[in-house]
Amino acid sequence: MSFRRPLKAVAAAVVLVLQATGLLLFVLLCLAAHDADAQPLPREAQPLKATLKRNAQMVWGLDAPVATIAAQVHQESRWRFDARSPVGALGLAQFMPATAQWIGSMDAELQARAPLNPTWALRALVVYDKWLWDRVTADDDCERMAYVLTAYNGGLGWVYKRQKLSAVPGRCFGQTCDINPGITPAAQAENQHYPVVILRRYEPLYAAWGARSCP
Repeated sequence: MSFRRPLKAVAAAVVLVLQATGLLLFVLLCLAAHDADAQPLPREAQPLKATLKRNAQMVWGLDAPVATIAAQVHQESRWRFDARSPVGALGLAQFMPATAQWIGSMDAELQARAPLNPTWALRALVVYDKWLWDRVTADDDCERMAYVLTAYNGGLGWVYKRQKLSAVPGRCFGQTCDINPGITPAAQAENQHYPVVILRRYEPLYAAWGARSCP
């Protein structure tokens, strides 16, 4: 006798009970949180935690979004200080050479223009994120950081063009950031996905490191 059909019936009954009691969403959120917690951080991340936190707080203040920035590094390079992209981006923060040259003039700590140096890269990342933060607006801090991340990935001009085309310019997720401002479909897909994966998938992994941008 096969137990597969009875087990399916039991599972369906459990789902119906959870739906009836309003607990289904709660259970799904708990399972998602467990899955995120189960993902190990790259072994290269922990030795750089203090450096990231120190630089983030120096630039952003004591309430710096450390978990967000850590998640961004995770997405950019998986914490590999010697990471190199096919298009020439370098280091933990994946700065292009021209961007590294430009940002080197923005902070006394960045004059070395050394994207393969992990301390330089983390400092440059938090400085650039804060520079972008000061130039975008949104309905709340989570949406504002989403705009910061899309600007980091694709340029501030794309953010401004999308907001001009949007009926809800204060909202990035599922709204303004889904608008193609006149770029290739591949670039749109990458740029649209970038803040989602950082803020929704990776930021929770670094919640113990410091403040988050999104609840």
